[in-house]
Amino acid sequence: MTVRVGVITFPGSLDDVDAQRAIRFAGAEPVALWHGAHDLEGVDALVLPGGFSYGDYLRAGAIAAHSPIMAEVKDAAAAGMPVLGICNGFQMLVEAHLLPGGLIRNAHQQFIRRDQRLRVENASTAWTSGFETGQEITIPLKNGDGGYICSAETLARIEGDGLVAFRYVGVNPNGSLDDIAGVANERGNVVGLMPHPEHAVEPGFGPDTADAMRSGVDGLTFFTSAVAAVVASAA
Repeated sequence: MTVRVGVITFPGSLDDVDAQRAIRFAGAEPVALWHGAHDLEGVDALVLPGGFSYGDYLRAGAIAAHSPIMAEVKDAAAAGMPVLGICNGFQMLVEAHLLPGGLIRNAHQQFIRRDQRLRVENASTAWTSGFETGQEITIPLKNGDGGYICSAETLARIEGDGLVAFRYVGVNPNGSLDDIAGVANERGNVVGLMPHPEHAVEPGFGPDTADAMRSGVDGLTFFTSAVAAVVASAA
């Protein structure tokens, strides 16, 4: 089967085309979706890409979380469809209450970009099954509002229930609680993270690694994992 993955473009999205390209590298068909529509066009999975939707007014992702298509995104997520929120997309998912917690301005009050080491904490989600728990990967990071926050009760719950998907390694770039870089929902079909896996899918254009300059392709596993999850669910 050909897996179709929708990428939603919001006003101010920057990385939607990059996400579509990553989906092609994973062997799936990207489907461009518009935030103002009420039609997911029969896709099998969804990506909410990075950028600065609505100029980050109010709070990053706050306005986009109320876009018309988000009603369909919520229904699809509730039905078990794999949904990935990257950076601004992660901010949308927490603002839409599809994931716990919130994202605030980086602790140092500055935009940051770097090749960021992460540890995979949960390898049982639709977007992480191709990894091993405890595996360290390198993914590009670029954000100004990436500080993950939540209440003490929520933190205890997500830590206790294994909902932390990724954790920063080496340096906490934005002051996130418990070095949290990404989280998942209880079902494991919805994942959000601040780093950008779509920028680490092709040799020569990813993060620098010990093997060779700009050879990092750890991000591709996010998308191949989702494709495999869709195929398995259809079998």
